[in-house]
Amino acid sequence: MDLKSKIRVIEDFPKKGISFKDITTLTRDGEAFQEAINMIIDEVKDIEFDYIAGVEARGFILAAPMAMKLGKGFIPVRKPGKLPGEILRKEYSLEYGTNAVELSADAIKKGDRVLLVDDLLATGGTAKAALDLLEEAGAEIAAVGFLIELEELHGMELFKDYKNFSLVKYDY
Repeated sequence: MDLKSKIRVIEDFPKKGISFKDITTLTRDGEAFQEAINMIIDEVKDIEFDYIAGVEARGFILAAPMAMKLGKGFIPVRKPGKLPGEILRKEYSLEYGTNAVELSADAIKKGDRVLLVDDLLATGGTAKAALDLLEEAGAEIAAVGFLIELEELHGMELFKDYKNFSLVKYDY
């Protein structure tokens, strides 16, 4: 199946010059959504890992069904202020300002092997912050994967020292 044909592209969203890749057209198509999950699972079939981490919010859409299908635990990497109790936090830079990702302090034990999954890789800042946060918590990163990669932005360079993959590639 050509997953790219199932992804809607919306020009000038959320601001002029941005070409937004909308996966809701893929996820509402049950056959395409299942195929996307199966294709990601196929990419990791030879990789050993204990958990699948997904980055809020669209990473959850991919990581949770993968975890269920593979019988693995799911670890949510959240936006700030969404988790109770003791948390670990990693700030990262954006074009204008900063943001952060958070993880429950007890989500990872030292040596747990984690697959990190997100929907889209652009410059890689959010996914790299999530990866750094998982490593700081003690995880060993088994691989990093994305449904979509915007190749022109060279975000995959941040993950060149890890097993990595993306299924659907766009110039930008």
